[in-house]
Amino acid sequence: MRIGLFSDTYLPEINGVVSSIVTLQQGLEAQGHEVFIITTHPSLLSVSYENRILRLPGIELKQMYGYVLTSPVHIRAFQTIRDMELDVIHAHTEFGIGIFARIASRLLHLPLVITYHTTYEDYTHYVNVFNSKTFEKAARKTVSKLSKLYIDTSDAIISPSQKTKTMLLGYGVKNQIHVIPTGLDLDRFDPNRSKPSDILALRQALGIQASKKIILYVGRIAKEKSIDLVIEGFSKINQTLCPCQLIIVGGGPELDHLIQLTQSLGAQASVTFTGKKAATEVPLYYHTADVFVSASLTETQGMTFVEAFASHTPVFARPDEVLKELIKEEETGYFFETAEAFAYKVEAHFALSEETRKMMRQKAANFAIPYDRKVFIDRVLSVYTQACEDVKESMNLITVYHRNDVVECHLEKRNRSLDVLVSGDMFVAKGLRKGELVSKETIEELMSNEQFVKVYQACIRKLASKDRSVKEMYDYLTESSTLSIREINDLIEHLESKGYLNDLSTAQAMVSSYRSLLQGKNRIIRNLRKKGIPQNLIDEVMAQDGQETELAQAITWASKVKPTIKDRSLRAIKQSLTQKMVHQGYDFNIIEVVMQSLNFNDEEKGELESLRKAAMKAKKRYANKYQGTALRNAIFTYLDHQGYSLDDIYIILNEMESL
Repeated sequence: MRIGLFSDTYLPEINGVVSSIVTLQQGLEAQGHEVFIITTHPSLLSVSYENRILRLPGIELKQMYGYVLTSPVHIRAFQTIRDMELDVIHAHTEFGIGIFARIASRLLHLPLVITYHTTYEDYTHYVNVFNSKTFEKAARKTVSKLSKLYIDTSDAIISPSQKTKTMLLGYGVKNQIHVIPTGLDLDRFDPNRSKPSDILALRQALGIQASKKIILYVGRIAKEKSIDLVIEGFSKINQTLCPCQLIIVGGGPELDHLIQLTQSLGAQASVTFTGKKAATEVPLYYHTADVFVSASLTETQGMTFVEAFASHTPVFARPDEVLKELIKEEETGYFFETAEAFAYKVEAHFALSEETRKMMRQKAANFAIPYDRKVFIDRVLSVYTQACEDVKESMNLITVYHRNDVVECHLEKRNRSLDVLVSGDMFVAKGLRKGELVSKETIEELMSNEQFVKVYQACIRKLASKDRSVKEMYDYLTESSTLSIREINDLIEHLESKGYLNDLSTAQAMVSSYRSLLQGKNRIIRNLRKKGIPQNLIDEVMAQDGQETELAQAITWASKVKPTIKDRSLRAIKQSLTQKMVHQGYDFNIIEVVMQSLNFNDEEKGELESLRKAAMKAKKRYANKYQGTALRNAIFTYLDHQGYSLDDIYIILNEMESL
């Protein structure tokens, strides 16, 4: 496999990212793979390429020691990268070279794997020169958004620790994240590889007395490493009871400040700054040291701790998520939070017997074994393989057609083609662009989303024909779709956010419609409840009309219905009208006022004639069954039940007998 490793920093610089890249490079080459390094150098114009290392021009940032800022676009260098005939691109930095890696991967249709080494939120102080809390908050938010954008457009993500993965998930990253701790060439840090004479020579070169114990720090000399806390704690150690020397290996923007701090604490004789050292020299410093210390809380993995363990060196560190599984208190090292605690624990450690400290060194060495380089290389290669397979199954986005909230996408790859409907939100979230390659994983997500989109379109059609309540749409989706409850809830929420579903406006429209049909308040409320409108919205809508409106509508409705009730007694007419008004949804207090306001003069005048018709109807009904008095009694009972007055009934019965 031909692999391109892209990074803003590389040898001869010494830092965690460089160590990881070099370890990966050597391990891959040991397995027969061809590795190309694409990095920077502090030159504004020149591009150099030799021994498979392509160095691009950039500007060295003095504040961020060892970091060279470069443009994300390098037209001349692109042809060189094309000629490398890479199988996969692996970016180790997010900006500058990292963006160039993304551009190259898209133009060459190569899989892009990224390793997120750095928690950039912990480095915003480099640009926050005025120490503004508002600026700091904005900078951190910007970092999270840019990081998410960069990660979401990659084909595979490697995180060196669970701590970093948790942080990325907090950014909203949805893609799979492979947690692969950076491996080490453990043999390189084996203390048996350093001769006692070399260790003695180093002590002498540093001017350290044989009786002194050595506390070592290796890394960048920068603010986020909190080396000032280490120096302050070291100055509190009782040198009479515990004679020791602090060796600080590395360079960086805080070097002068820390030298001044050491002098102000009167510890300059016991603190040695070696400056930057070549990677080949670093193991000897570990082998010369008795313990290792770092107070940094910005590590994504803490490779210097692993290097110390591989060198059989216990460590002192501040409590951090990335170290909780690495350091075991009083077994492989110690945790401290304050300068005083650091001094106290150093004195306690060196007060232990030589045998106890020897056991701790062995336990520390055992903890380094899982970080063997071979395991690291094998796991990274598996990510490369999967990324290559995914890209092979990826497709080009040929055409894009936006329609409302849905995007119709047509994808092609060789003899394959695919049409898929995508929600507008997913189209944006996935960063889809016409002419770009869409990964297998993304295509699978789009296909899965298509069912959601089709149901969404069906909802739009249903809502276009008639207003629906949230409950009605929920019932419809539950009965007619295969969406999960969660997907249904998401769809309902989306429809509400777009204004297609609004129970308040639906309730208002329904009330207006029901009012036009002269329905009373109670019937309207029943109808709204059947639609699933929440009670609080029902109360809000119904409160918009006063009792005067209700009464006016009730009178209008009753006036229309009253003439249709014929051939009945006045009492029966009123009872029937009352029942109809109750059914229409009016309250009894409204009905009572309506009945008092209606004019029943015509009904009163026609009461006797209605009674005659009812009597003749009753006589026909009962004549075959009764005769004489029995027939008279049957007719009387019938008319009484119809609500006619007794006096009028006797009058009509007498008329009938006289005929």
